[in-house]
This record gives sequence, structure tokens and C-alpha cells, in this order.
Amino acid sequence: MDSCRHLHLALIPRPATRKLRCRRCHLTIAAEELNGGCCPECREAHGVKSSEFEEISIPGDGKTRYRCEECGAIIDAD
Repeated sequence: MDSCRHLHLALIPRPATRKLRCRRCHLTIAAEELNGGCCPECREAHGVKSSEFEEISIPGDGKTRYRCEECGAIIDAD
């Protein structure tokens, strides 16, 4: 049995549910990170300013999760 009382919890951020995937290199990035610009991977690796993206959705379960800083346990809050 775990003897940790889970007194030091850290909130685990929920993943962004709206993501974009580059049609050229398939990089998946949050729309907020892109800020309407071109794909950073295509620009850095290939020198191409690609701005063709398709929107993908990542299902979320809506749960809030915490991680115990002492033992590493993941705790779901309902």
C-alpha cells in the first residue's frame, strides 16, 4: 500500500483540443502556437514557407488531473 498522503500536488494541464497538422511535413501544432504564420518545421528544415494546414481534433475526457510531486501518482478529480 502506498504510504504517501499526496500533500504536494501539481495540476496537469489539459491538452489543447484544437490542433493543426501541416499538409507538407505533417507537424502537429496547437493553433495558438502557430499564430496564423507558416509551419516552423518546413521553414527551419526545408526553407519553405508552407501555410497549408488541416485541422484535427483530439478528444478530451474533460477530467482535471493532478500529479503528486512526492510519489508521482496521477490523481483524477471528478
